[in-house]
Amino acid sequence: MLIPIEEHALLIFWVQLLVLVGLARFLGALMRRVGLPSVIGELGAGLVLGPSVFGKLWPHGFEEFLPGDEAGSAALLAISWVGVALLLVVTGFETDLALITKLGRAAILVTAFSLVVPFFGGLGVGYLLPDGFLGLGLEGDGGNRTTFALFVALALSVSSLAVIAKILSELGLMRRDFGQITVAAGMANDVAGWVLLAIFAGLASSGGFDVVALGKTLGGLALFTALAFTVGQRVVDNSLRNFLRSGSDVTGALTVAVLTMLLFGVVTQYLGVEAVLGAFVAGVVLNRSRFQNPEVLHHLESLTSVFFAPVFFATAGLRVDLGLLNNSEALLWAAVVLAIALIAKFVGAYTGAIAAGQSKRAGTALGAGLNARGALEIVIATVALGLGVFNDTAYTVIVLVPMVTTVVASVSLRYVVRDWLGSEDEQERLEREEALARNLVVKADRILLPSMSGPASIAAAQVLQFSWPPEAPVSVMSVATGAGDAQSSEVDITVLRNVLYERSIEHRQISGPSSSGSNSVKSISAKSVSAKSIAAEIAAEAKLGYGAIVVGVAVDHDGGLLSPMVDELLQTTTVPVIIVRRARNIDRPLPGAFTRALVPVTGTASSKAAQEIAFSISEDLGTELLLSHVVPAQPGLPLKNLFSRSDEPDSDDVTDRLIEAARVAAKGHGASVQTSVISSATIADGIVRTADRQEADLVVLGATLRSVDGRPFLGQTVESVLEQCDATVVVVTMPRDRSGDDSQSVSLATKS
Repeated sequence: MLIPIEEHALLIFWVQLLVLVGLARFLGALMRRVGLPSVIGELGAGLVLGPSVFGKLWPHGFEEFLPGDEAGSAALLAISWVGVALLLVVTGFETDLALITKLGRAAILVTAFSLVVPFFGGLGVGYLLPDGFLGLGLEGDGGNRTTFALFVALALSVSSLAVIAKILSELGLMRRDFGQITVAAGMANDVAGWVLLAIFAGLASSGGFDVVALGKTLGGLALFTALAFTVGQRVVDNSLRNFLRSGSDVTGALTVAVLTMLLFGVVTQYLGVEAVLGAFVAGVVLNRSRFQNPEVLHHLESLTSVFFAPVFFATAGLRVDLGLLNNSEALLWAAVVLAIALIAKFVGAYTGAIAAGQSKRAGTALGAGLNARGALEIVIATVALGLGVFNDTAYTVIVLVPMVTTVVASVSLRYVVRDWLGSEDEQERLEREEALARNLVVKADRILLPSMSGPASIAAAQVLQFSWPPEAPVSVMSVATGAGDAQSSEVDITVLRNVLYERSIEHRQISGPSSSGSNSVKSISAKSVSAKSIAAEIAAEAKLGYGAIVVGVAVDHDGGLLSPMVDELLQTTTVPVIIVRRARNIDRPLPGAFTRALVPVTGTASSKAAQEIAFSISEDLGTELLLSHVVPAQPGLPLKNLFSRSDEPDSDDVTDRLIEAARVAAKGHGASVQTSVISSATIADGIVRTADRQEADLVVLGATLRSVDGRPFLGQTVESVLEQCDATVVVVTMPRDRSGDDSQSVSLATKS
């Protein structure tokens, strides 16, 4: 049964949290101000509030603050463990398994050397330490020198994944190649540390260890990992999908994240490997789900960095009592232990990196980063103290190791990576990731491709393939248009798969409107109803973590702006819709590769999104881009200022800035660019006639979506271009809740 905490003890607990969090946040902010990770200040807060400073300056106040009662300590430590678990969930979210797999040889060698070298270094220093560091052997033969040396070696060899992640995240290094290798090695360090701790603890308590128990732990851990990434992944995916379908806000996804963390933590704790490792795996599984809400990571990071992480790191500092190092011999050996811990870890990681073909700079960064120790060393020291392997002095020295190494790792890592951008391939990857993160539409998110299995869908797939990065997966939602048994047969999407080559494709089939029927009125009515239901189903699917919908429309259609289904989709969806109307007068299903594209430029969000697509196509195919701003002129006047490389348009400052910004962005993608400002009787006429004169085979433009008389309205200009232009036309529409900028901006291209 639950035993209530006494009022005074509860008051002390709240005071502890207030003081710990307050001082940790203050010192952390101070460290950030001088360019260091906040974890240094958070650890320092514990040191200041512990027996080393507070306990010496005001002993009575310290006893009141940390009375040493079991219930109060348990409560504070419980909060601390929740903190490190959440920190590792966040780390799991930011771990890129594909990148780690690509860097697999380096990760394996760095892990191996960074464990073995410091382990033997620690083993040596463990045998050399004076007898004054050995415990009294409260259980079994715990004072045995070999057992003592093994615990010292273990404490000096393992890194802390939580601390490493905190440092890398705050320094903005998590996405670097060496950052991912460091995370992978840190994770392996943690696993090895917990397993070896179980072995050594058994050896200390009984003079041997249980081979069967060890086998169960290792086998159970392997089984857990396999199930987590298969069955667990499917359960997480289904849970997140159901929350998205129900329209739940971020709280639903947060619920799944917290429950997954707790479940995985329970399993790993039961296996004898601490719950924090399960929390890390939970973060990786949650991040792998395509139904994940992107706001979840932000909420978890905020909660962790503001409250839980400071409590964890400050609590670690509370355990250090420098007063125990009160003689020259103890201080000397403490310095030796710290030196071995720092040097051996650095040498091991550096050697592994060089053996794997990494640069010397990368090896130095890995050696610096993996030197960070943390909670596991404290646990090792605590277990050794409880078993009588360590005495209080040895405990203090070992607990001091994570304090000092974390500070050294933070400072040295920041110094090592200063002005180091990495290899050319790494720089290109990081720049590409940064560019995709800034984009409005062209990202690495999953794309939904509704398909009627005709030429229009093929053209849409082609634009998608050339516009989105290869890692962006595609869900093809094919619509069967036959009747009776034909609707239930599998739609062949072989052509679409060929167009979307080397891209992850998921296929789902739904029933569409029947093409048969003797009564024309009934057929039209049935078609309308079916179009609405199909659009609703596509819109519902689009809520499940998609970045955009790319849909092809026919050149000629009956009723509505584009087609009944697409018209309805524009009215209901909450994600960007990219409409692809294939070129006229082509006698093959697949249009040729685009050689020249006309891109009308305005200052709206949808126009910027359209430019993203055009720039990506140009980068992929070498398509020449014609960037234009069209202004209305007096009726009857000819087109002026056709495309020129002189870049001297006859326009005002606003137009100049719009064109120049688009030109610079296009050049950043390596595109061949021409720019111009064109005056024409109407904007649509200027676009259509310019596309014809310049022999453009692609027009990409943005549209502000409105509703007029219950139908979608893309603006007179866009609708006229769709009706009149012979080239392939791509129209980018932003959902209403994300197109506020469009409605506020002055867009000359949408004036009639």
